[in-house]
Amino acid sequence: LLSCQVLLKSDAPTGDVLLDETLRHIKATESTETVQSWIELLTGETWNPFKLQYQLRNVRERVAKGLVEKGVLTTEKQNFLLFDVTTHPVSNAAEKQRLLKKLQEGVLERWAGDPHRMDRRTLALLVLAHSSDVLENAFGSLADDRYEVAVSRTKELLDADPEVEAAKAGGAEMIWAVLAAFNK
Repeated sequence: LLSCQVLLKSDAPTGDVLLDETLRHIKATESTETVQSWIELLTGETWNPFKLQYQLRNVRERVAKGLVEKGVLTTEKQNFLLFDVTTHPVSNAAEKQRLLKKLQEGVLERWAGDPHRMDRRTLALLVLAHSSDVLENAFGSLADDRYEVAVSRTKELLDADPEVEAAKAGGAEMIWAVLAAFNK
C-alpha cells in the first residue's frame, strides 16, 4: 500500500486554495509519487532538493489562517519570556463540539462493526484524529463505560491491516493508505 502511486483522477478546482494547489502539484509531477512521498512533500517533512517545487509552503499557518477566516479559530499573541508566539485557540466551540459528536457517534451509535460500512468522512476524521494524536481527547468527555467502548473499537479499527482493508475498501483506499503511511 505504501508503494502504491497516487494518480490524479480529476484536476477540477475544489474551491479550497490548499487543495487546489495540491492538485496542481500532483498534476505537474513528471513521475507519480507514493502516498508516503506526497505526505512528506505536502507537510514539508522532506528536504529532497529535487522535489522542493512540489512542497506546499507554510501549510500549518495557511490551514490556521483558513480556519480563522471561517471563524473556527482566533489569532492571539502569547509572550514566552523573550519572544512572542502566535497561537490559534478555538473560537467556535460549537464547531469543535460538532466534530467531536460526529466522531463519537460514528464509533458508538452508528458503529456497524465493519469499517467498510462506516461513513468515509467519519473514517477519514478518525484516521486524522489518530494521526494528530488527539483521538483520546476526543473521547475524554464520555462516561467511563462509553469511553472504554469507543477506545476499544477505534483500537480494533486502527490496528487492522491497512493492506487488507484497502483491498476491500470500495472507495476508501486512500484513507487506508494514509493510515498506513502515518503508522509506518
